[in-house]
Amino acid sequence: MNLEGKRVLVVGGGLSGRAAASKLLNMNADVFLTDMQPKAKLVGIEELGLNGSRLILEKEPDFAEIKPELLVLSPGVSPNIPFIVEAGRLGIPLWSEVELARRDSPALVIGITGSNGKTTTTTLIGELAKGTARDTVVAGNIGVALSGLVDHLDNQGIVVAELSSFQLELIDKFRVNIAVMLNITPDHLDRHGTMENYTAAKARILENQTEADLAVLNWDDPLVRGFAPETNARIIYFSLTNELSTGICLEEDTIVFKTPALTTDIIHRKDLLLKGDHNLQNVMAATAVALELGMQVDDIVSILRDFTPVKHRQEIVGKFDGILFINDSKGTNPDSSIKALQSYEEPIVLIAGGKNKGLDMTEFMMEARRKVKSLILVGEAAQELEEKAIEVGIRRILRTETLEDSVQKAIEEAQSGDVVLLSPACTSWDMFKSYEIRGELFSQLVRNHYSEP
Repeated sequence: MNLEGKRVLVVGGGLSGRAAASKLLNMNADVFLTDMQPKAKLVGIEELGLNGSRLILEKEPDFAEIKPELLVLSPGVSPNIPFIVEAGRLGIPLWSEVELARRDSPALVIGITGSNGKTTTTTLIGELAKGTARDTVVAGNIGVALSGLVDHLDNQGIVVAELSSFQLELIDKFRVNIAVMLNITPDHLDRHGTMENYTAAKARILENQTEADLAVLNWDDPLVRGFAPETNARIIYFSLTNELSTGICLEEDTIVFKTPALTTDIIHRKDLLLKGDHNLQNVMAATAVALELGMQVDDIVSILRDFTPVKHRQEIVGKFDGILFINDSKGTNPDSSIKALQSYEEPIVLIAGGKNKGLDMTEFMMEARRKVKSLILVGEAAQELEEKAIEVGIRRILRTETLEDSVQKAIEEAQSGDVVLLSPACTSWDMFKSYEIRGELFSQLVRNHYSEP
């Protein structure tokens, strides 16, 4: 679709919307941008140079006036908003920002999705891709919009993209050459409505693949394994719990690559800085991608051995007075926080809470009952979590009003040999703009208490 001179409405003035608008302006499209926020709250919006009728703020756009030929939606914008539903009814194409970014790029695209582990796996695959010496861009849901970043890449370039269900639900011709599907657990039901809708959005990563492409699927997740018929691509499975005849699996705590004729050792779990079974799955998926890129095993192992956890994902803040402080602010759903709890054998003082996304917290609280000595609850979901905690039999429950109070209570509760874990199982949106801000404050509060930089 040649967009030169086309009237395109970008919906959302955040990071992705601004990147999309900038790319469209460079393509000589006739660009409009709408957002319900005032201009003062939209950082960087002035730099686009959109004025007058082309910047529609604090109100819904008038299609009769704009006459858009295409809508490009930011990931945070629900397609269920009435004017977007109306656009679909009128036959106006709806694209996600990643669709726009990919349309004219000849680069190889590696897409990573799943409910948990996306950012760690994306970052790790990015490091491995850079090890091929090919020009590599790491972007997407990881916090950097794709639009504008991939334009310089030729057919030897590599795009490593973390892809959320929000980004995937409105793709059209978006093709992923290597698709990685990590897992599917309940998430974002407040947006998608049902688990079936959420799962279908995730599965769209596979729909435009061809026989020349590859799908890396988690054998241990029945939903993911069931996606195999959805793709035309070759499939390689990875498994933590099953010995595969072909694929990536674990044998005597060593990750191996198996074919019917040969077993190749990759790396022992003790040699990884990434801890926990969930991270072994992330490493397996990344290894499958690296092998597909033609990397030598020794080069893969060198990168795997030195790779450290990403910020806000079981990030070590420090060990003070014998207490280990862990920032897992990126744990924004129950399954993610369950995996964090399962990563430690030590007694845990857990800080949880925030804004629930319509998810059932029962299994999370049951795991907390097994692992946690003190449960500290904060935020909008605190009451709901407390009721569930009482229901499953957790005895030591403390409520706080602020994260500052939570950290202070956690320090008072913890003893030498304990772990203080921030793993909220909820989004940050009730108290913070992002999980990053929440995690940074947690780390700062801990270090300030111990007078550490």
